[in-house]
This record gives sequence, C-alpha cells and structure tokens, in this order.
Amino acid sequence: MSLTTRLPGPALFSARCRRKFPPFPSHVTPFRRLPSRRAFAFGGIRATSSSVQSPARTAAGDAPDAAMDAVQRRLMFEDECILVDENDQVVGHESKYNCHLMEKIEKEHMLHRAFSVFLFNSKYELLLQQRSATKVTFPLVWTNTCCSHPLYRESELIDENALGVRNAAQRKLLDELGIPAEDVPVDQFIPLSRILYKAPSDGKWGEHELDYLLFTVRDVSVNPNPDEVANVKYVNREQLIELLRKVDAGDEGLKLSPWFRLVVDNFLFKWWDHVEKGTLQEAVDMENIHKLT
Repeated sequence: MSLTTRLPGPALFSARCRRKFPPFPSHVTPFRRLPSRRAFAFGGIRATSSSVQSPARTAAGDAPDAAMDAVQRRLMFEDECILVDENDQVVGHESKYNCHLMEKIEKEHMLHRAFSVFLFNSKYELLLQQRSATKVTFPLVWTNTCCSHPLYRESELIDENALGVRNAAQRKLLDELGIPAEDVPVDQFIPLSRILYKAPSDGKWGEHELDYLLFTVRDVSVNPNPDEVANVKYVNREQLIELLRKVDAGDEGLKLSPWFRLVVDNFLFKWWDHVEKGTLQEAVDMENIHKLT
C-alpha cells in the first residue's frame, strides 16, 4: 500500500454538540460517571487539569506524584486491574498505579489485561481519539477509539466469550467518549484477537498488557470527556495512511500509541477489508496470543 497516496484533509468529525473538530494539528460495582471538568473551546476540545487534593499513598507508603492530575490520580489508586500470566490466566489484581510503573513491570514481570476498541461507522471510517494531556501514560498521542482495562470486579471477570472485557468496553466508551450504552450493545463487540506487548511511556511509566482487540460497526453519538480525551476524528484508510506518514516523518509533533501502531502494522488493514465486506467473523482468532514488539 502506497504511503504517498494523498487525499483532501480528513473529514471533520462533528460531536453531539455540533462543533467541528480541527484536523490533526498544522476494564459487581455499579458504574459511576466520573466528575467532569468540561472545558470546550471553539475549534476543538482543550483538556484542563486540577490542583492536587488529598494525598493518596501507595501500598509502600510513598506519596504519589504531586503534579499528577487529580482525576487521573484517583483512578490510578481506585481502579484494580486484572493481573494475568502470558496465557491470559488470572493470577491476581493490583492498582492501576502499580501496574503502570516500569520498575514493577521489569522486576516483577507484572502483566495486566486490557482492551482496545476499534469502532467504525456505517461509512467504514474508524473513530480515533487523542488522549488528554492529563493522562499519566502516553498523553496527547493519537490512538484507536478506546483503550482501557477490565477491572477486578465480577462483571468484568467473566471469561466466557470475553464478556467481562466487552462489559468493560461498554463502560469505558461511555466514560471516555460519552457514547451511550444503547449505542454499543455488548453483543455487538466482536473480540477479534489478543496481543501481548510491552512499551515504556517515559522513565517511570509504561504498559505491559495482554490486550483484547474488539471491533464493532455502529453509528454512535459522541460527547468526549476532556478528562480523558483531547480530540476525536473519523478517518478512512487513506487518511490513516497519511497520518502514519506524518508520524513517521515527525511532522506536527504527531504521535501514535504503541499498541495502536502494532495493530496497524500487523493486522488493521486486512481486518478493514472484513469490516467493509461484513465478514469480520472470518477473521476471528481468539485461540492465539500474538506477542508483538
């Protein structure tokens, strides 16, 4: 596929509020909607940050980063990720904070379960998001529709047909992108495959995930939560190729999340064929776990 293909700029995405977003810059506890500090600006979404509140402490007694955004810090200590082995067998649980410390990832080989949603509209365009500036790992990188973790709770630990992961995906699509649950029924997520990867974010933080790749084709209402998302955009194949070209060239400071880039480079375009043909079930491979670097 030629990376020199160029089309007019990506179709601008319009959220429920009917604003136009700018082009790319020139996982049983009831769900609780996070408090949102919404701050919309003409031409796009700007993420805000809050001052540090009560000083939560790690299990080891260390005070967390004083500069960490208050919402993100609360999630870091309240959310319990599911620890798994490399065969995706549950071996325990740990705070989101500890799961993302590179020191623990390297020394304790801590691996947690995750998911990545790829949501296409009826025109077979893929919805991308740019992570908010306040995210602890990989802030402001562009990535697939929604990337998060099933939590250590009954509804998200159900292994049969990856139901726990699909429940988590529905929860996070509402939390991050404001997509109502009725727009994304759990039985409409197709678990396509699983990947295992490790990626540092900076000197302190990183990811070591066994990631479920969930595909769905739905027309949805989107109302992004700026605590989680800085921007959103639908792209077709050619527009994604142009984004990849810019990222590779270092243009405009654009970056992709490492897990999204691994999926793009190894699977996405052949799976996109199945999306357009309505044959995604033919591409399902949940028997194998692909170890990618």
